[in-house]
Amino acid sequence: MMLNNKVAVIYGAGGAIGGAVARAFAGEGARVFLTGRLRGPVEALAKDIVSAGGSAEAAEVDALDEHAIDKHLQSVIDKAGRVDISFNAAGIRNSKILGVPLAELDVEQFSLPIAAYTRSYFLTARLAARRMVPKKSGVIMTVTALLARQGTTLNGGYGSAQAAKEALTRDLSAELAPQGIRVVSLRPHGMPETITMKEFSAKGIGMTREQLEGYLASTTHPRRVMKLEEMANMAVFMASDKASGMTGTIVNLTMGALDD
Repeated sequence: MMLNNKVAVIYGAGGAIGGAVARAFAGEGARVFLTGRLRGPVEALAKDIVSAGGSAEAAEVDALDEHAIDKHLQSVIDKAGRVDISFNAAGIRNSKILGVPLAELDVEQFSLPIAAYTRSYFLTARLAARRMVPKKSGVIMTVTALLARQGTTLNGGYGSAQAAKEALTRDLSAELAPQGIRVVSLRPHGMPETITMKEFSAKGIGMTREQLEGYLASTTHPRRVMKLEEMANMAVFMASDKASGMTGTIVNLTMGALDD
């Protein structure tokens, strides 16, 4: 197993991406600590993982609350002795930030995803790093999107937020890699199961969800969108010791839609 005996904390585990990564990590032998703003979804996920033979614990943690994150991480240390992997898949739900032209968007709505996504990633990464530095080992990960690198319409401040997360990934790695900690991001594209894609397709953009998925598929080389399982499998590899040479980078999972 690629993550046997690893201790992983996953933020936003109640969402589609966080849940898929949690299942994949547990399936490869990791002891996963699941967090979410709402306890119900992460508890249900933990039960599923345990029923399948994995190790999982759930907790209600607001990934924007520094004290809550710090308190939970200390509880993980108390139970497991260390944190090997910190995976941030936390998102925000606000239908007003998508589907509105920038010229008509309120500045607070534009700024909201930038502030929320960067704050969450910074806090979870910084607090994990403080536990990893003494052991000179660890992996810090997050998820971004094609919009970080490619101009698109009607995404509000979401693209700017993802670009900021990618810049933070590189900066964190520059500081932490000499201390044995790797920092990487995954950049998938157009997975229809995610909350963002569901909310975007629900807006008045002149496309049904099926039409939007078809359009996104047409932009990739294999003419299909990425599956959650594929993204989660890559997360497993990047979190494993087999990816020890990978840090300070964003893994392009856009299936050819974006050339690096």
